Amino acid sequence: MKVLVLCTGNSCRSQMAEGLLKSLDHRLEVHSAGTHPSAQVNPTAIRVMQEVGVDISGGYPKHVDPFLDQPIDYVITVCGDAEQNCPVFGGQVGKRMHIGFPDPANASGTDEQILGVFQACRDGIKTRFSELYEQELRPKLDAKT
Repeated sequence: MKVLVLCTGNSCRSQMAEGLLKSLDHRLEVHSAGTHPSAQVNPTAIRVMQEVGVDISGGYPKHVDPFLDQPIDYVITVCGDAEQNCPVFGGQVGKRMHIGFPDPANASGTDEQILGVFQACRDGIKTRFSELYEQELRPKLDAKT
């Protein structure tokens, strides 16, 4: 089962969701991409994912274009901009869905406050994507075996 998590910059939310889904089941082929990719994965996103045992330090922002003609079972947008500006996929897409989160990269305040915003985003992604996995993805994967 192929899943694409789509965001604007592909530096925080989509990278965290990709890492989380990969950690849940090796049978999932998970990718993330952005409509306007950033230069690098946000270091604070890497840090907060390490706190829960998920290493996304090897990730890098990718543009969505190479995925447009590929068959994908799920395209999941995690930011409003990507949802509104989701490109047209020429390949077969099984299901599109939006599971949105505020961008933690826009957080301001002390280092501790910013870290808290990233942790809250991570926890929201963990909750929502774990629910998606348990309720929809895993049953489909289990049915194939």
